[in-house]
Amino acid sequence: MKIAVSGKGGVGKTLVSGTLASYFAKKGFKVMAIDADPSPNLALTLGIPVEEANRIVPISENSELLDAKTRTDYPGVYKLSFTVDDIVEENGMESPYGVNLLVMGTVKSAGSGCACAPNAVVRELLRHLMVERNEVVVVDMEAGVEHMGRGTASHVDTMIIVADSSRKSLEIAKKINGMANEAGIKNVFVVGNRVRDSEEKELITNFTEKNGLQLLALIPYDDTVIKADRVGEAPLKYAETSEGVKAIQGIAERLLQNKN
Repeated sequence: MKIAVSGKGGVGKTLVSGTLASYFAKKGFKVMAIDADPSPNLALTLGIPVEEANRIVPISENSELLDAKTRTDYPGVYKLSFTVDDIVEENGMESPYGVNLLVMGTVKSAGSGCACAPNAVVRELLRHLMVERNEVVVVDMEAGVEHMGRGTASHVDTMIIVADSSRKSLEIAKKINGMANEAGIKNVFVVGNRVRDSEEKELITNFTEKNGLQLLALIPYDDTVIKADRVGEAPLKYAETSEGVKAIQGIAERLLQNKN
């Protein structure tokens, strides 16, 4: 499976990404988690200590690596053909939950005319991960809708759009859903997060039904997740007691059933 997790900033997409990735690893799959957010924090969700997470250099900012892959003898001219499989092996970081993490960094707009080294390497690396590797890949996308125009979600077979009960996050979910359908992504689902009560449940359910969005699941508001985030701990540490984490694990099971 190749899964992209998107949504408005602050709705909990990184929690969903990290929990899905760790659950698939627990089930025995080889799993690659990609942090494609300009403000990466998937490492912390996957239980990587703050000190180690802070030392990670995103691929798009690793000038030595980019230079080695794209440099030519001509100033301003870059190689557009190069191998990237070694990047995964040398720059991935194993999390305590058995997930291999790769911090990608931002891809600039496909229409910006940028053929710079970072864009060339990141785009080819994403293609390699999505098309050529036989493993589960979970991508924590950048917030909002801009990533749909950057090609970051190319080749995924499942898009999960995380939203809460706010109208703004639901409208962004609607827009991402439309763009994902236009891009030909096979499975596009909305997941409602931090649902406190029946009123919020009804808001999300009614909006998705009215706008033709496929609601996959609702994740309850969970103080355990909030407290873990506050002190810099991985919510996965509390998987046995956290209703939020359990709900996301249930989503992983539904995705596996849908795949089969």
